[in-house]
Amino acid sequence: MSGESSAGNIRIFDTTLRDGEQAPGCSMTTGEKLRIAKALSDLNVDIIEAGFPAASPGDFEAVQAIADRNLGPVICGLARCNAGDIEKVHAAVKGADRHRIHVFVATSAIHREYKLKMAKEEIIKSAVGAITMARELCDDVEFSPEDASRTELSYLAEVVSAAIEAGATTVNVPDTVGYTVPAEFDRLFRYLQEHVERIGEITLSVHCHNDLGMAVANSLAAVSAGARQIECTVNGIGERAGNCSLEEVVMAIKTRAEYFGLQTGINTKRLYPTSRLVSSITGMHPPRNKAIVGENAFAHEAGIHQHGMLQHASTYEIMRPEDVGLSKSNLVLGKHSGRHAFRARVTELGFDLDEFETNRAFQEFKKLADKKKDLYDGDIEALIMSAGNTSSGPWTLKSLAVQTHSDEPATATVVLIGEDSVEMSKSAQGEGPIAAAFQALEQATGVEMVLSKFELRSASIGEDAQGEVTVTVEIDGQSFRGRGTSVDIVEAGCRACLEVINRTLRRRQRGESKGDTVRAARANI
Repeated sequence: MSGESSAGNIRIFDTTLRDGEQAPGCSMTTGEKLRIAKALSDLNVDIIEAGFPAASPGDFEAVQAIADRNLGPVICGLARCNAGDIEKVHAAVKGADRHRIHVFVATSAIHREYKLKMAKEEIIKSAVGAITMARELCDDVEFSPEDASRTELSYLAEVVSAAIEAGATTVNVPDTVGYTVPAEFDRLFRYLQEHVERIGEITLSVHCHNDLGMAVANSLAAVSAGARQIECTVNGIGERAGNCSLEEVVMAIKTRAEYFGLQTGINTKRLYPTSRLVSSITGMHPPRNKAIVGENAFAHEAGIHQHGMLQHASTYEIMRPEDVGLSKSNLVLGKHSGRHAFRARVTELGFDLDEFETNRAFQEFKKLADKKKDLYDGDIEALIMSAGNTSSGPWTLKSLAVQTHSDEPATATVVLIGEDSVEMSKSAQGEGPIAAAFQALEQATGVEMVLSKFELRSASIGEDAQGEVTVTVEIDGQSFRGRGTSVDIVEAGCRACLEVINRTLRRRQRGESKGDTVRAARANI
């Protein structure tokens, strides 16, 4: 099987929805996963690893929903080497015209002894049996020897040979705990190329974690040594220190094309909008100095740099902001800007909205323009993100009033409108305006919650910049995350909290139990 994708000779295997979601606090609803899957399709990734269907009913439902949308990329699900997992993956992904079953088993000595308690021969037998079963259900089967970078080279070659003989069409080599370094990883891949007889018949893949900060470097070393599929996540999110960052590895290959002599099929102008979508949904915002998509990635403050940039951009920029979907200007819109100007700005920022989404975002834009003198790109982005996050009823926030005094408890009054158009008004006191507002929401909706995290991010510049608030609250012993945006951070927090309350009430109406959303043991490759 050729290692080339339809649009480039490096396949991009995105695992944001599976490995990326395993980062603490990054779990997503099915609706949120569908939004990200659509963005990944627009980004033109080759494969979307949509989840781990055996982990929970919610994971199965999300993978199945994504597959049934038939977005274009190969839709993949992860399975351990057992019949139950493999059958669930097939049932979940079979709705996509192109689908894949991805099976894995650990191979390193430390995993064999302490986790699996299996001999080398047993592990090979398990892998071969799983691959054989998966091939009976699907023509596209990927195999991963977990903790490959800490596996004896001779044994790893033996496992990979057996996997190919059993019918694997892609063999992925994971640096599961981010342990290896580039030169060492290069040797591993070259060793496999030399010692596995049929390795040229399959796609050789790489999957790196970032525990030592070398996930991208190790992935590029593997590419130089023959890997033709890179497994990565948007913004590099994932367990512990995260995964190989999709935008970094893609732009490294594009920017250094003369060195690698390779290309991906990624529409790089969609990188920044996709990054913003993922950070908005997960609540994990890239650091300002994050390569490619960080706020400072194309900022030049030092005088000597600014002078060079004015003479020629290439003096201090090795890629253009436009290449990753960043507008070079930060044009201002205001209350008198029309729908055409708004739509043009949205398109320039890299977002592709349908008529309904455009109308909803434009309505929010006009409301914001009455409160805020100038609207910047960050404001527009925040509007689009929040417009996509709106959770349907049963409650909407009509108004919020807060009173604070330095030596007294704060008082907050919220007015909500229910589905039956009846207004509900409640007031409460708290140690601060946030606490008071949240207690008023509890009283109005009857949903008790415990706030465990309140995160605030400025969407743009100026004293009247919108605040993007992400809250993490516990309800009925479960942790939920919500987001809200407003020029008033207390109101933004209330909107974020109300989003969680609405989801909770909807779930209760459907009769879902706590166990329906509890996730099973996670895979770690």
